[in-house]
Parts: sequence; structure tokens; C-alpha cells
Amino acid sequence: MKIAMLGLGKMGGNMVQRLLKGGHKVVAYDVDPKRAIELSHQGAEPAATLDEVVSKLSGPRAVWAMVPSGKITDDLITSLIGKLSKGDVIIDGGNSNFHDSIRHGKECESKGIHFLDAGTSGGVWGLKNGYCLMVGGSDEGYAIAEPALKTLAPENGLHHTGPAGSGHFVKMVHNGIEYGLMASYAEGFEILKTSPFGNLDLPKIAGIWRYGSVVRSWLLELLVDALEKDPKLEQIKGFVEDSGEGRWTVQAAIDQNVPAPIITLSLLQRIASRQDESFSAKVQAALRNEFGGHAVKKS
Repeated sequence: MKIAMLGLGKMGGNMVQRLLKGGHKVVAYDVDPKRAIELSHQGAEPAATLDEVVSKLSGPRAVWAMVPSGKITDDLITSLIGKLSKGDVIIDGGNSNFHDSIRHGKECESKGIHFLDAGTSGGVWGLKNGYCLMVGGSDEGYAIAEPALKTLAPENGLHHTGPAGSGHFVKMVHNGIEYGLMASYAEGFEILKTSPFGNLDLPKIAGIWRYGSVVRSWLLELLVDALEKDPKLEQIKGFVEDSGEGRWTVQAAIDQNVPAPIITLSLLQRIASRQDESFSAKVQAALRNEFGGHAVKKS
């Protein structure tokens, strides 16, 4: 099939390449025109404007947006709704909030345009391994996009989750779980690093856990790679960002009265990592000094 990819960053650019390798025709667009030109050398058809993107497609058109969530996605979808025709499909493959995707679905539906929210997992490895895709939206829109979806996903890595918003909801929870898994590995390896048995071989330990262990996972494989490059992780600062999905998962748990202490604490630990020195910790130290005369360390 022929499909347009809007947003040619690390994910979008790699997805274009995977689609081309799968035999699809791809119209490539980015606010930085150099990215589209670079992909044209691999067979993509570059477009300099959204109007040009639309003109290079025939109905039913399929347009995949792979841009940052929030206002950028909102503005892009609003613009596309004004340019596309009834029966066309807009696919949001970014990490949008599922509430936004529900709204986008209704906006598209009012114009006769199909909307799919494609929760996409795979990172920079997706080009080689495929992208796990969790796709919400109408049956009709899904059927139009299905050939491209099947090419992007690995075998058994594609699921039509339900109505618009459900794909990003599932991806949100997926990322919340990821927060908890990463935090657990992180805590465990710090305990190993500070063990009473001297310098345990952390790369070796992580390596053997990949085979037969109940804690083996792809994340563990990635940790082995990181530790083999830098066993003490001396080149990395312990500053952990979050891109929103963990916060949204915690909020969903609160809204749905579901206790989720592990995911919640893993999110808070990420936030704590960004403080050079915690004022909260200073307050606690001061209080211990005031009520019990406990010693404090001066800054």
C-alpha cells in the first residue's frame, strides 16, 4: 500500500525504512526537509508540505503521524482533517494521552475520516525487530491500514485493541509497567553493587540471568549491553526523565480506584533523581536535629 509518514525522527525515520523494505510506497514529510530528502535515497517519496503529502496519495489515503504528543499532535491532526477526505485514515503513532485520542477520534468521525491511535513500542530496535503495535479505532480504518501495520509489527506483535483511545491507553499502561520493571532492576543492581562480597561482576551476573532465570527479559539484555560498555556506569548521570505515560498511568489508577504502589513509587523515584539536593531531605535532617539532637551534615 501507499502511506505517508509525518515526522521522521528516530522512530518515524526507521518506520519509513521498515515499510519500504516491506514493499510499501511511502511519502515522507518532516518540518526539517533534509530528513525526507535523506530517506528519498532509500526509496521514499519526499514531500515539502502537507498539501503535497495529500496530493501524492490516492483514496483512501493513509497518513501516519509520528510527532511529539500534545499541541504538536493536536495541531497536525486539525490541519490534516481540513485537507483529507471522507474515508481517509489518520494514524497517531506517538505517545498521546488516551483522552486526547478519544477526542481526536470524535473530531475525525464528525468529518467522515477514520482515526487510529497506534501505541508503538520498540524504540530504536524496531527497524530490525519490528514494533509492538496496540491499535485503537474503527474496524474500517484498521482494515485500510492493516497491510502497513502488519509490516511494521513482528509476528504476533499486533492487536486491534478496540475503539479510538484504547490503543494509547494500553500503551500507557505498558509504559507504566516498564517504569516498575526498570526501577526493580535498578534497585537490585545497586544492592549487588554495595554487597559485602566486594566487587561482584555485575555484567556477568546480569548476563547469566538471561538464561533460565525467571527475571530474564529484553530490558535485562539491554542492561547487559550497558554494563559491558561501562561496568560502573561512570559515564552516565543518574538523572531519569519521564515522557508522560507513567504519570498518566498513575492518574488512571487513581481515577479507577486501582492501587498501583510500585508504578507510583517508580515514577516518584524518577522525579527524585532530578534533584541535586532534596529540600525535603534537608527538612527531615533539620527536624531530627531539633527534636533529638541528631548530628547534621553541613553543606
